[in-house]
Amino acid sequence: MIEPSDIRAAQILIVDDQEANVMLLEQMLANAGYTNVHSTMDPFQVAGLHLANHYDLILLDLQMPGMDGFAVLQALHDIEPDGYVPVLVVTAQPNHKLRALQAGAKDFIGKPFDLLEVETRIQNMLEVRLLHRKLRRYNQQLEFTVLERTAQLRESEARFQRFAELSTDWYWEQDAEGQLVNCHGPVADMVGIVSMGGAATGGWDVAERAELEANIAERKPFLDFIYCRTADSGVVQYLQVSGEPVFDEASRFIGYRGVGRDITAMALLFSARKNAGA
Repeated sequence: MIEPSDIRAAQILIVDDQEANVMLLEQMLANAGYTNVHSTMDPFQVAGLHLANHYDLILLDLQMPGMDGFAVLQALHDIEPDGYVPVLVVTAQPNHKLRALQAGAKDFIGKPFDLLEVETRIQNMLEVRLLHRKLRRYNQQLEFTVLERTAQLRESEARFQRFAELSTDWYWEQDAEGQLVNCHGPVADMVGIVSMGGAATGGWDVAERAELEANIAERKPFLDFIYCRTADSGVVQYLQVSGEPVFDEASRFIGYRGVGRDITAMALLFSARKNAGA
């Protein structure tokens, strides 16, 4: 919503080579409460003035020597950043109205002036112009907010990923077919913990393997699942893994993601203490 005070404070430029017309329009606008009215009798100055001030409305006479209103419209069109040329043309020639609209003018008033009509058209056009500008600023702000929120989300994701890296030895993501699509750490060496189907490999305990595969087949999450495997060197490793199924917006299963740690040292220490206590 545009407040009446915003309309009365809008920047207006009067362009007419006849001083009497300029004075008449200035007086009419002053009487209506407009406080930011400027004028020029030189059409060659209009583009530069608008470039510097970005007027909310330009009252433009079409019949001027040296550079007519149509040439001024073209010059304004070339510099207007958002493609909206805020021009209300003033003409005594009815056949010029359509041509002026085709050239980019937004409305027109005829000569001799009907002051009530002029005031009404000016107010209506300013309201549209200010709404257009307000919407453009809102869209710019919305775009900035989206970019800001996206940056914050990426920062949050990066922070979470870093925490995951610090708190675990590895993490992984896999697709619905069990193929790794993203991982960190020695997951490939221990890929058996997230493989789906196939024979047990990598020195797995068969019973532990079957238990984990049953969870995966049923799309169940698993938390701190501990298993042991015998490496090619004959060393027994104890590993702890947690994972959860991932579903898309249509509730279709699209894979698993999870984290894991090598807890061999912890398991051996626990076993040693237990044996010592026995």
